[in-house]
Amino acid sequence: MTKGWRPKAVALDIDGTLIDHDESLSPAVVDAVRRTAAQVPVILATGRSWQTTRPVAELLGLPDGGLVVCSNGARTLRYPDGEVVDERTFDPSTVIRSVRKHAPNARMAVEEHDGGYLVTAPFPDGDLGTGAGIRVVADEELAPEPVTRLIIRDPEQSEADFVQLAERLGLHGVSYFVGWTAWLDIAPEGVDKSTGLKVALAQCDLEPADLLAMGDGRNDIEMLVYAGLGISMGAAPDEVKAAADEVTKSVQDDGVAAVLNRWF
Repeated sequence: MTKGWRPKAVALDIDGTLIDHDESLSPAVVDAVRRTAAQVPVILATGRSWQTTRPVAELLGLPDGGLVVCSNGARTLRYPDGEVVDERTFDPSTVIRSVRKHAPNARMAVEEHDGGYLVTAPFPDGDLGTGAGIRVVADEELAPEPVTRLIIRDPEQSEADFVQLAERLGLHGVSYFVGWTAWLDIAPEGVDKSTGLKVALAQCDLEPADLLAMGDGRNDIEMLVYAGLGISMGAAPDEVKAAADEVTKSVQDDGVAAVLNRWF
């Protein structure tokens, strides 16, 4: 990063970066994001579906016509109408069978086009956001067509258990991310948040070197490496901090605002 560098676009993860686990948005963060969005494109880059991302964009007051990257990079959409600019899908049937073999009690979900979910069993309250339609189906009905993501969840297992599960599944031809709980996100091969950000930056006629990105999860690593300046939140796992150029304060201490206030 050259002396005097200034971001021409900002990419922000949502959960654990903008919003704590209690779903609250700090006034200081909202103010900083709004000031930033008045000057450069602010792109939400999240594992959430469009349906649960849009309310956050509304709370932040993001300008109409901007872009959001959802489903860990598999979908890039225009805010607020939800126009799909780019979408990547895969056939999860092989992974579903492997999950049933190695984690028979795990719950699985796929995201539908409207932002709702098909699930094999109910997920813990709030796991899939609020307001999203959720329908319980049998394993064989989970993915009758290619999907943007497959979520695997087992509330009785630990994060470490799921790191091991990902290894046992022998995942080939897909990308995957272990979340901050016993949560595994399966995406199309080669797809991560940087995939959607490439699409979004091209729409804005900007380069990766122009981008400031902030995140806290393993699914943010590629985005942080891709950006001209990648900043990890203070409570992120060590491997996320190692991938970042800098580490800011935690979400509870308004780390996003502390960074944005440097330039905006």
